[in-house]
Amino acid sequence: MIIVCQKCRTRFHLDDDATDKSSFVVRCTVCDHLFSAFKPNRVQEITFLDLDHVRQDHANDHVMTISNRKGGVAKTTTCLNLGVSLALHNKKVLLVDFDAQANLTLSLGQKQQPTFYDAQKAIGKPLDDFIIETKYPHLWLLPSGRNMVLLNKLYFGARHFEYMLKDRLNTVKDQFDFILIDTPPSIEYYTLNALTASNRVLIPCQCDYLSTHGVDQVMQLIRLIRKKANPLIKPRILFTMLDQASNSSRLILSKIKDLYQGQTFSTVIEMDGALKEAQILSMPAIHYSQKSVAGTQYIELAKEIIASLGDSLQPAS
Repeated sequence: MIIVCQKCRTRFHLDDDATDKSSFVVRCTVCDHLFSAFKPNRVQEITFLDLDHVRQDHANDHVMTISNRKGGVAKTTTCLNLGVSLALHNKKVLLVDFDAQANLTLSLGQKQQPTFYDAQKAIGKPLDDFIIETKYPHLWLLPSGRNMVLLNKLYFGARHFEYMLKDRLNTVKDQFDFILIDTPPSIEYYTLNALTASNRVLIPCQCDYLSTHGVDQVMQLIRLIRKKANPLIKPRILFTMLDQASNSSRLILSKIKDLYQGQTFSTVIEMDGALKEAQILSMPAIHYSQKSVAGTQYIELAKEIIASLGDSLQPAS
């Protein structure tokens, strides 16, 4: 490891085995300055099932990432309610909670379940062993939990780290009509893996000024992913939490539609108190209340997505 004196900027080489402590105090032999030094974390080498195949294989059109750099735009709400809506159309749906906060897992009333991190540590076991059936017909979950934070610490920056999720999902993708991946509001290990694994990106965008910046950041990242790992990735924007009574909300909706022509969903999700009430009870909106405005709009969104796939949507095995 390389240690740099904070005072005179002299660089020293210290063997990694010189100490087993993550932080320690050293004295500079040049200027006699005493300062704290930190042992760098080493990324771990990744074990893949079939790296060559997964790098050449195009991502599946039925694998969709829900992503936005900005928080509070209904990413998890959309993942849950869209997944349930697709399941109501008799589609087999796998929800992948790829956010260490585990909000999607908690929204389905689950906790302390094995996660993708556990699946990666037990590479010899099939991913099916870590997928659980929810109480809703045709809906399955790959849960998240506290140990998911270790994925970023151990593997971010490792060689080909962005293919980890795709490598494992390739073993189960034919079992489901749709795989929806919930991601955190950040651009790091989790989001990069999700975008590499999916050909479709749904970008929830609240109809306010600040949310548009999150859309821009995801679009920039998608352009990078196209060049590096996933040339067929296609984004579409979903407007969420629309306040029909707000002139500013309607104005922003109109401007974003003009800016991203052909890249927005026709369906719009409106403000609906039933969504928040359903979250408290760990329920999808349409199961909480059949009169939920947002719940019925998510069902319309599912119809729009199914129709957009047309003949390419074959029943899962």
